[in-house]
Formats: sequence, structure tokens, C-alpha cells
Amino acid sequence: MPYVESLRVFARVVELGSITSGGRDLRLTPAVASKRIKELEQKLGVRLFNRTTRSLTPTEVGRVFYEETKAVLDRLDRAEAAVANFSNAPRGAIRVTAPLGIGRRLIGPMVPDFTDAYPQTEVRMRLSDRRVDILGEELDVAFFLGNPRDSTLTMRKIADCPRVLVAAPSYLAAHGTPHAPDDLLSSRHNCLLLRYPRSPEYFWVLDTPEGPRKLEVSGRFDADDGDILTDWALSGHGIAMKPRFDVAAHLASGALVEVLPDTPPPPALFGCLYPHRRLQDTKVRLFIDFAVEAARKRLSP
Repeated sequence: MPYVESLRVFARVVELGSITSGGRDLRLTPAVASKRIKELEQKLGVRLFNRTTRSLTPTEVGRVFYEETKAVLDRLDRAEAAVANFSNAPRGAIRVTAPLGIGRRLIGPMVPDFTDAYPQTEVRMRLSDRRVDILGEELDVAFFLGNPRDSTLTMRKIADCPRVLVAAPSYLAAHGTPHAPDDLLSSRHNCLLLRYPRSPEYFWVLDTPEGPRKLEVSGRFDADDGDILTDWALSGHGIAMKPRFDVAAHLASGALVEVLPDTPPPPALFGCLYPHRRLQDTKVRLFIDFAVEAARKRLSP
């Protein structure tokens, strides 16, 4: 269905703001995506985009056509999902996002098993520790660790993930071992923070006998990639807060040591978010069930 595929390319180009990004999202080269757009404009006899060397924006008619195109594509997707319910043969692409550590260690390993079980499906996985716009990026499911903010989406809890403060023995030998939460506020300690625009983690919370304690910790460098924090901690550069599953092997080997074990961080909620209508699609529902079961098995002691 070349025309329908051209409509999908057009919609993704509008949503992502460039032909290159829209094509890449659909696994097309920029040349092929550009050709699809030109063919669509020729068929319709209108210009759908205003093009400059720096930007690509839909024309007025392009914006109107996008709204109608989205309605058509949504109806088509629902129709295909309804057929899949009867045929018991889910098919099509599933767009998934997850934080780096969650994606690499919990979700990514089960993807080949899922596509082996359902060979007519594809999984397009994007990993990032930044918050993503699930609706704007047309994602089917987003895994998260922490407290979700988008109340318009449906949430499914997977597990409570214990978290720990960790540091390398070499760091503790050089800077001293913290014995109380207030020790983390000392200038001699370098706290490794996961930070990105609008990041909530500009502080740490520890469970103390008096209740949760909020600490405005600081450090000389930070990153928006949780694995970089682990690497820095392993190299003796500071103290990091990590999900226990993420550093379990390093704790077992002694490469990292748990810091303040009597006042640990509270567990983090691990779950997934999805637009409610996505669950009406058989392939999405099956993928979520499959991922939840696989993740719980990996997290079980």
C-alpha cells in the first residue's frame, strides 16, 4: 500500500520536524522519505511543507491534511488491531522506550524472544534516561523507573526496585566512608547525579529512623546516562545512587561497596506507561504482558 505508507511518512515528518528524522523512525533513508513526500505533493497538487535551509514546517494545507491523515491512520491501525484479535496473529511495529539501564538489562534481552514468538511483529526500541513525550513521539509503551508525571496515560506497575548508594573501595579509602546521611553534604564527597533538563534528581532521599530525609547533595560533574555514573563510581570518582539490580554484579565482586546501608534510598517504582487505546491493539497488549513477566523473573531473587 504505497499511498498509505506515504501518509505514514508524511505524518512522522510533521511530528518529528524533519524528513531525516521521520524517515529514520520508519527505517527509511532520507532519500526515500523525501521521494515519498514529493510523490504525495504531486498526487495532491499542493505543497505540504515550507522548506528552508534550516527548517521544515507544514503549510496551512499541510496542517489540515496532517489532522485528517492522523485520523485515517488511527482508524486503519484500529481496524488492523481488530482483525488481529480474530486471527490471533499480531503483526506490525511496536514502538518502545525505556531508560538505558532498564532497557539494556531488563527489556532488551526479551525482545528477540517476543519476536520469535510472534514473527510478524517488529520492535523499535529507543533507550534514553531523559523523559520522552509518549504521545508526541507516537510511542506504544514507555518503561520508567521513578514517579511518572503524565496522568493522561495508563500505568502498569511491574515491581518496586530497591536502590542503593555505592562507591568504589578506592574512593572510600581516599575520601572516607560516610557514617550518617549528613556526611554526604561534606565538601569532601562527590555525589554523582543523573541530570538532564527538567530532571527531578537534584537531591537524594534516604530512609532514616525519623522518616524520609531529603538531602541537597552536590557533585563536581553529572550526566544524563545512568551507565556513565556507574563507570565513574567504578573508577573511584564518587558516590552514585543506583537500582540494586543495576549494580548487583559489581557489589558481589567487591568492585563497588554499599554506602550507608542502614539508611538506604527508598525503592523506585518500576512500571510502564501507555495510551489507553494502545492496549486495544493485540500486539501491544501481548508485548506488555511478555515484558512484565520477563522483567519480574529477572528481578526476582
